[in-house]
Amino acid sequence: MSEFSTTDQQTLDSKTVQASGAPLFDDKGYTSFAWLQNMDMTPYDYPYINQLLVQGYRNWIQQSNGISWISEECTAVFNFTGVRVAGREEDDDEDLELVERCCISREMEVSQRKLRDGSLAFVYMVPILCRNYKKDPFAALRFTRTAQHSVSNQDALLVASLHFRSCFYSKFEYIFMEDILGMQNRSEREGRRRSILFQIVKRMHDKIDVEGVLDEVFGSIAYLFPHVDITLYMSQDRHSRNPQVKPLLLHERDEDVCVRAFMKGQMAVNEPAGPHDEITEIGIPLRGKQGVYGVFHMILPAGADSMEKVDVELIVMMADTAGTAFENAKLLEQSNVLIHELRLINELVQRLNQSLKLNEIFEFAVQELLKMFMADFCCIVQLDQDESCFKVMSSNVESLKLESYPREGGFAGLISKTGEPVIVSDYRKDGKISSRFMDTTGSQSLMAVPMKNRGTPRGVILLSSKLPHFFSYDNYKMLQMLAPHIGLAVTNAMLHAEVRRLANMDMLTGLYVRHYVDRIIQEHQEKDFCGSLILVDIDQFKQVNDTYGHQTGDEILKSVSNIVRTATRDEDVCARWGGEELAIYLPQLGVQQALEYAEKIRCRVQYETDPQVTVSCGIAEWNWLDEQISIESLFYRADMALYEAKNEGRNRIVIDHTDDM
Repeated sequence: MSEFSTTDQQTLDSKTVQASGAPLFDDKGYTSFAWLQNMDMTPYDYPYINQLLVQGYRNWIQQSNGISWISEECTAVFNFTGVRVAGREEDDDEDLELVERCCISREMEVSQRKLRDGSLAFVYMVPILCRNYKKDPFAALRFTRTAQHSVSNQDALLVASLHFRSCFYSKFEYIFMEDILGMQNRSEREGRRRSILFQIVKRMHDKIDVEGVLDEVFGSIAYLFPHVDITLYMSQDRHSRNPQVKPLLLHERDEDVCVRAFMKGQMAVNEPAGPHDEITEIGIPLRGKQGVYGVFHMILPAGADSMEKVDVELIVMMADTAGTAFENAKLLEQSNVLIHELRLINELVQRLNQSLKLNEIFEFAVQELLKMFMADFCCIVQLDQDESCFKVMSSNVESLKLESYPREGGFAGLISKTGEPVIVSDYRKDGKISSRFMDTTGSQSLMAVPMKNRGTPRGVILLSSKLPHFFSYDNYKMLQMLAPHIGLAVTNAMLHAEVRRLANMDMLTGLYVRHYVDRIIQEHQEKDFCGSLILVDIDQFKQVNDTYGHQTGDEILKSVSNIVRTATRDEDVCARWGGEELAIYLPQLGVQQALEYAEKIRCRVQYETDPQVTVSCGIAEWNWLDEQISIESLFYRADMALYEAKNEGRNRIVIDHTDDM
């Protein structure tokens, strides 16, 4: 039966067809469709007429595509009581009056009115007549046309209304055919049900995956008992893609039929107290040799015929078979998962150790964790150097990248404090900790584990999903196994970066060493169009050492180095050239701009050092128009300019003018 029909209606219509003498089947046994042309609506159809009108209206609009005056903006359909069921809404009380008039007169009614936008329009209300013209119209079709586009030939509207009636009766006839074919199909399924049970059981045992077994169970029960609503409540900590599989939360279900069936391992039934006012519930355990894995919860709708004993026995036998097949598939799945996890850990560790670049390790870890756990979002945070806040090192959420968070806040703060991992099944219900990561991504499930260095949490890995109860306990354990390997790779990369930094750093001044600035200048000369070099030399530095001692000389050197570093830009490279000589490379700047920086350094050194010293500076530049571009040439010309500044009396700046000669 379709949703628009009733048993009484079908019985009445069948009697009407038989009384009319129209055969239901032809001489070859095929269904005859001639009787459908004589079918018409009865009072039993009125409760469902609105839905039929909506479907007929949609088909009519679709088939009238291309006709400008037939659209949802220009038309509407009303039932025989004057209620608009589809089409444009104009909020005009005149529609009810027009429907009544056209249904009484059985002719088109025309009205003139103002629309919401103030424009003048003509409204044509056309009655839709039944096949039996002795009956009253069952609907009315409204056409709205602006005054400048009014219909001069109203026959077109009548033709359109007849087309609508044809679309309506097509849907009307489809319902009865659907009912007849449905009865025939149900009868055939009933005859084949027991004969195919053996095939169903065999297919269950042929499945080697858990989801395949469950799909086979649901498909088989739905085929044999389509009127039964069935849900599987699983006690296992696993996520299923099947919407009919849900977690069995014993503490939330109290002593209902599912809990009784699970605890006793036997079928449990809740019989209705009345014949039609309550539903029947059946709980059938999904059990194997090692235990009960879940409960099939079956609901028989109110008023439905109770299932026969043989039907229940069939379902119980299918559930027992499914339990054994499920158990076998689960054991195989667990073995495969274990092998897969070991392989993933091995591959991840190998690939993490292939790189010593910190950014690459973080990005690779995020991408691999997302794929491994099928999570929606991942974020790796790490304590900054001052250990005052967490900094996002990598994430697939762009808005979170390079963000910083207080050390005491969120799940990262909790893990940093306790050193213990966290798993959250439903963030919205938990509500104990506020997390910007969870709020930004709209996630409900979370796994977070610490990255430790020598036993102390130095960072946190966070994985989340938009779905509640998404991560299993096995996922949780695996992430805990992976975290130390990721933390070790991060530690190695940080140590490598620190070693490289120390190898390129002068320990006394905190500036870069000479070979580092050589490499940087070479890289810039390959991609930039110009650059300048300043060589700075502390005047009479030997006299300072002889007068105040080498310790004071070192302090003077550190003071001058600090002035050089603070007086230049972040992108400039400051280095200790050798002894008391310093070098400053300024990318993309010419000598005149370099002169301003050099003068600032010279003045600050003269007035900010104690004991007071002065510096001399030599400046040289290169640009892409030079015949020969090299580091050696640039340093030679800057050194010659510095030599000239020394010879001219010190405490001065000289610019190389070799290119001007």
